[in-house]
Formats: sequence, C-alpha cells, structure tokens
Amino acid sequence: MKKLECIIRPFKLEEVKQALVEIGIRGMTISEVRGFGRSRGHTELYRGSEYTIEFVPKLKLEIVVAEKDVEAAIGAVQQSASTGKIGDGKIFVSSVADALRIRTGEKGTAAI
Repeated sequence: MKKLECIIRPFKLEEVKQALVEIGIRGMTISEVRGFGRSRGHTELYRGSEYTIEFVPKLKLEIVVAEKDVEAAIGAVQQSASTGKIGDGKIFVSSVADALRIRTGEKGTAAI
C-alpha cells in the first residue's frame, strides 16, 4: 500500500475528487493547510496598501491506495489539479506498512 499526500489549490478539489472517483478511489482525508514553495508567497494590494502573503492557503489530500492503483491515482491528481502555473502543488508518495479498519478488524488492502 502507498499513501499519497497531495497539496493542491483549494478551487481544484472538486475536479480532483471527481477524477479519483472515476478511477475507483473511494476514500480520502482533506485538510486545510498553509505553506509556500519556491515562490515564497505573493504580494497583494488591499485598500491601497501592499502586503505580502507568505503562507498561501492550500488543501492537503491524504489517500491510501493499493500498490496497483498508485500510478493511476497520481495521474488522476496531476491531470485534474494542474493549471500550468506556479503553485499547482506537489504529490508525495510514501509506503504504508499496514492498515486496520476499526469497525470490522479488516487488515491490509481490505481495510482501505
């Protein structure tokens, strides 16, 4: 099993969710996060005053998938979250040793 941590733009959530549902991914956890990458935020104008937004609001999706579904899930997120501009986000992939469904006691891929 693999865990995908996807940092995306908030307005892209519905497109990403739909793309994942279409390939059979049924569960995910979403968190509102703030951060910056290479761009280090941006400058905005408010009531004539210029100020810097250092930590840009993003969404973090956490998705655990079976090994066979990793490439399809990565492709779906990348294609649906992309705008072609700086700040589209990142996808991090890590291994998951085990999973357990609390209600039924199912383990491994059956639990996801």
